[in-house]
Amino acid sequence: MAFQVSVPLLYFGGTLFFYLSAILGVYPPYFLCALLYFCGSLAVLFTVSLLCPQRVTVVSPFPGSHFSVQRNQTRYFYRKTNKFGIQSDDSKICVVMVGLPARGKSLIAGKAMRYLAWVGIPARVFNVGSYRRKQGTPQPPAEFFDPQNSEGEKMRQAAAQAAMDDMLRWFKQDRGVVSIFDATNSTRRRRQWIYETCANAGIETLFVESICDDEDLIMNNIREVKTTSPDYRGQDPEAAALDFRTRIRNYEMSYETIGEQEKNFTYVKLVNVGSTVIINQIKDYLSSRLVYYVQNLHIKPRSIWLSRHGESEFNLTGKIGGDSGLSPRGEAYAKALPSLLKKSGVPPDTKIVIWTSTLKRTIQSARHLAAETGYEKLEWKALDELDSGVCDGLTYEEIADKYPEDFAARDEDKYNYRYRGGESYRDVVIRLEPIIMELERSENVIIVTHQAVLRCIYAYFLNTPQEQSPWMEVPLHTLIKLTPRAYGTEEQRFKADIPAVSTWRGKGTSAKHQDYPADLKK
Repeated sequence: MAFQVSVPLLYFGGTLFFYLSAILGVYPPYFLCALLYFCGSLAVLFTVSLLCPQRVTVVSPFPGSHFSVQRNQTRYFYRKTNKFGIQSDDSKICVVMVGLPARGKSLIAGKAMRYLAWVGIPARVFNVGSYRRKQGTPQPPAEFFDPQNSEGEKMRQAAAQAAMDDMLRWFKQDRGVVSIFDATNSTRRRRQWIYETCANAGIETLFVESICDDEDLIMNNIREVKTTSPDYRGQDPEAAALDFRTRIRNYEMSYETIGEQEKNFTYVKLVNVGSTVIINQIKDYLSSRLVYYVQNLHIKPRSIWLSRHGESEFNLTGKIGGDSGLSPRGEAYAKALPSLLKKSGVPPDTKIVIWTSTLKRTIQSARHLAAETGYEKLEWKALDELDSGVCDGLTYEEIADKYPEDFAARDEDKYNYRYRGGESYRDVVIRLEPIIMELERSENVIIVTHQAVLRCIYAYFLNTPQEQSPWMEVPLHTLIKLTPRAYGTEEQRFKADIPAVSTWRGKGTSAKHQDYPADLKK
């Protein structure tokens, strides 16, 4: 039996969740609305997959795109949740990357690890190539990967065993929750070994196979590898590209895609940047959450630009929150933003979408950019500034005087502290999760938003620990360009030559707002 469901039906599931809460008289705060849509989408997907004994194909509104869920006697059951809200206290999952070189496996692995850490789930990548380099083959030639090279095969297996041993120790000693075993894992024999080793240790496996036959994408990835991979550091780029091509051909000789012989495995196949996604044997919430995330990823080259709004009237007086307009210098930054974006390096004919919050200061900051470039502009409620509740419109000095215990508690644990009637940084991350999903589906985007929101988005891309992210300095009148790479995210900053106040306050420092000349407040 087969069942077909369109992507809009998934959105309907989210809408149904939201309106059901309204019918019952439960009106969630806006930062939970996006989460309700997310849960509703998952609910539709799981309900349909429960009813269908064979396969569910979800057809995207975009031509040629779909994904399937293969049931194959999948068992669904309830488990107690741990402090991360996932399964029981002994939850352990190993995500196993599968695919030929230059298919974006390390990029996907790095993104998945950052996402999990960002939402508070302990995760770590175990890259087999790193273990191989430590064992004495830092820059092996392509012949090392020839399936007929028995000595090379022995050394590669030794590296995989070392990575596996470290992974098992990490689960046991550091109470890890999700590991990512990053390698080609290109044969059934290797995957069976991983599956059995993990099963014997009580660790569930989720295989993620990236398949790509788009030559342009493969060439982009080859160019990326020859400039960023430790295997080719310091080598001539053209010689590196030629050697890497030969390495790919060596892997192709023995490559076995996940097939019928492995139908008992939990896996997801991403074909040509997610144009087709095949899902098999999803058994628990955490696996489904990971699948939902990876199906939104793509490996196309792109950049994301981040900017705070221009200096606002509230910034000048030290007040937080509110919906004030721009100061004269903030307006000057809004006019300078188009040239600052151009200076950052935008490839010819690149299409960029502008995202702002629904507050005046971000809309005003982006209006000249939209007018001069013709880029599409979208406003997102989820990008609004952290809700400071009863402290909205107050200065930090006034908060310290009026709510001294709250001021001290926020300094002690800024990430988890929730303003009275407002939000915490953890709450902001929860409402930003659907934004991150949409951002990963998108290509080039410039986001003009607020300090706390940018800290959370920046922490996602740069893998900043939760306890550090609320204290990061994100200055006004500065454009940040982030370019995801296979082995990390490249960051560039471009500062406009327009002065602005500093709204950054270090942990434990005075709450007093510095005085500014009266003419700056006009």
